[in-house]
Parts: sequence; structure tokens; C-alpha cells
Amino acid sequence: MYKKPESRCNDRCSPGYRKAPNGGYHVCCYDCVPCSEGEFSNITDSEICHKCPEDKWPDEKKVKCVPKTYEFLSYETDILVPIFSVMAILFSAVTLFILGSFIYYWDTPLVKANNRIVSFILLVSILLSFLCVFLFLGHPMDITCLLRQTFFGVCFSISLSSVLGKTVTVCIAFKATKPGSSWVKWVSFKVSNYVVVISSSIQVLLCVTWLLVSPPYVDYDHHAYSGKIIIQCNEGSDIWFYSMLGYLGFLAAVSLVLAFMVRTLPDSFNEAKYITFSMLVFCSVWISMIPAYLSTRGKYMVAVEIFAILTSCASVLGCIFLPKLYIIILRPELNTRKIILQT
Repeated sequence: MYKKPESRCNDRCSPGYRKAPNGGYHVCCYDCVPCSEGEFSNITDSEICHKCPEDKWPDEKKVKCVPKTYEFLSYETDILVPIFSVMAILFSAVTLFILGSFIYYWDTPLVKANNRIVSFILLVSILLSFLCVFLFLGHPMDITCLLRQTFFGVCFSISLSSVLGKTVTVCIAFKATKPGSSWVKWVSFKVSNYVVVISSSIQVLLCVTWLLVSPPYVDYDHHAYSGKIIIQCNEGSDIWFYSMLGYLGFLAAVSLVLAFMVRTLPDSFNEAKYITFSMLVFCSVWISMIPAYLSTRGKYMVAVEIFAILTSCASVLGCIFLPKLYIIILRPELNTRKIILQT
């Protein structure tokens, strides 16, 4: 059988490449160029490369499309998830131990002197803040996207409102010790309880409005990284999200300023020193978190927020309650009304 002679000045283009004119005199001469990012060709001497579907990506040789990998904080593949889980469980166990100790020694002078109702609310809200970390882990779902930021915001606002209530109580107690002070009438008036209720109610109103107006939802980002689909929670509205965070910052700043103003009070009111240090650590963590949060994407953005939640809650728990726990458990001889009034 007669075979027609073929004139060529270069080799054929393999799959994964396409023909491109090289500007030469002969039209049979061309260059072979690799397919662009996101494209493939599966025939020899292909004139064009084809784009892969949105949920797929070319293989290494760019001859076929393969499914993109999904990225989120997975319980199966991410080492960060067990680390955060262990930290959250450990901190929760410590919080439960402190809470149980306060309940067991409910009627002792030290617990009474530290506004036990507000302390109880603060410990419960810290416990819930640690547990809310699990809403950020695993495959994002509609219900977790709806709950995680709002639940975290409400729990944190209750914690900070409780700290603010404690700070206000310290301020009033000190001012009431001055002869003829008009602040005496406010000592028996449970100001701290009203501070907690009012301050946290504002955050609840913000979060409920956020859920009604622009609720968060599951989002699939196909374009952030090549070959990956980031499964994440879209906050629905950046305005409401940053309003929630801004209100937390406002509560922390007010608590810090008030506690700093009364940090030099006599030792009987030295809780202000612990509150000052805890709020300094709290504010430092979240201020440093903001640029890190904004400069990352995908699961690492979530990891930054989880780390901020754990460290800031641990700072409040450690600075405010560990000194009291030390006296209650290890130095019970100091947990007397006479000693507390003398210190």
C-alpha cells in the first residue's frame, strides 16, 4: 500500500501540549507549548487545550482531569485537629474542676468575697467558650456555620461582661470605704448582675439580628488555591461579623481600663491586679490575631481563630481563678473571714 510522504520540521506535540505557531516560513513548523494552568489535552498534535470543570484539575502530565482535593480542618488528616481537641478538653476539665471547687466551698469567705454568682457565670461561660472550639473543627455544615461565630460571640460576651461586672464591683467597694461616700448605697445593689445581663444582652441582640439579616453559610472556594477546593463558612456579612468582634473588643477595653485605674488598691481589693493582667493578655492575643487572621485563608484562618479562643480563655481562667484555687485547695487556713479582712 502506498503511503503518502509527510514533511515535518519538528516532532509531534504529545498529550498535555498544544501546537503554537513559531512565526517561521513553513506552516508545517510549529512549537509545542504546555497547556496553561487548569487546562489539559489528551490527543497528539492538539490545536487547543481544554479547561477542566470547576471541581476538577489537570493531573501532573495535563492529559486528563482529576477531582480537586477538599481542604478543611479534618479529623482524619489534619494534625492540628487532635491538638486543638486535646487542648479544649484539657482546659474544659480544668474549668470544671475549678467550678466544682467553687461550688463545694460555696459558703467559704473567699468564695463569698469574690462575688460567687458572677464567678459561677464566668466559669460556665469560659467552659462553653472552650467547648465551642468543636464547632470550628471538622467538615463545615450549615448548622455549624450558623452557630460557631454567634455562639462564640455570645459566650465571650458573657465572659467579658462578668469580668467587667467584677471590675465594677471592685471600684464601688473601694469608693464605698471612704467616709461619707455616696457609693455605699450601691454596695448592696447587685450592680455586677445588671452589668452582666445588659452587656451580654447587647451581643445577643447583635447576633440574632446577624442571623436574621445575613446568616452564615457553607461556601466552596474553587479559586484560592490551585487543585484545591476550600470548604469554609462564609460569614454572610463582614459588617455583622466585625461588629460582633468589635463589641467584644469594647468590653475587654473597658474592663482593662477600669481594672488598670484601680490596680493600686489595698490588698483586700487585689482582684483588680489579676483582672488587669488577664485583660492585657486577652487584648494582646486578639490584637495579634487580627493581622494573622486576615493574611491567611482556608483552614489556617480557622486555626488562627481557634488558637486565639483557647489562649484568651485560658488567660482569663488562669489569671483570675488559679490564685483563688491555690488558697482554697492548698492553703485552706487562709480561707477565713479574719484573714481575708486583714489582707
